[in-house]
Amino acid sequence: MNEPKQKRKDLPLNYLLIFLLAEIIFHLVLPVKKLIWPPFNYTGVIIILFGIVINLWADGLFKKYQTTVKPDEKPTYLIKNGPFRISRHPMYLGMLSILLGAAILLGSIVAFIFPLIFFIVVSQKFIPLEEKNLVRIFGKEYQDYKKKTRKWI
Repeated sequence: MNEPKQKRKDLPLNYLLIFLLAEIIFHLVLPVKKLIWPPFNYTGVIIILFGIVINLWADGLFKKYQTTVKPDEKPTYLIKNGPFRISRHPMYLGMLSILLGAAILLGSIVAFIFPLIFFIVVSQKFIPLEEKNLVRIFGKEYQDYKKKTRKWI
């Protein structure tokens, strides 16, 4: 039984890009109130870099093990090493870090809305789909991994 694939626009990376763009636009149009000022806002760059590194690392493992990175496709290998030792969803953690780092860098209240929305969307839309799929495909191996490894960090 084939499950319908998600539309291209429903990929997590697209949500990251849309929310990042919205975060910048809303900051420029509705700066409301500045919370973080220089030089403290520059810590956002470190958090953005962390997000990029963890995404590239996780993506490299998906390629190494020749399994899919897309939440709606069938994985062929359960990755449990690298960043997957500390988070079951390191790519979402990386994307959330990018949005949070950008919010800190921008420093305004309105910018912090978008990492929160991203967290909610990923937690409600993508993670349940992926975890259901992983349980179905890997069974006890995934259940054991799930018991040992946190969802986020």
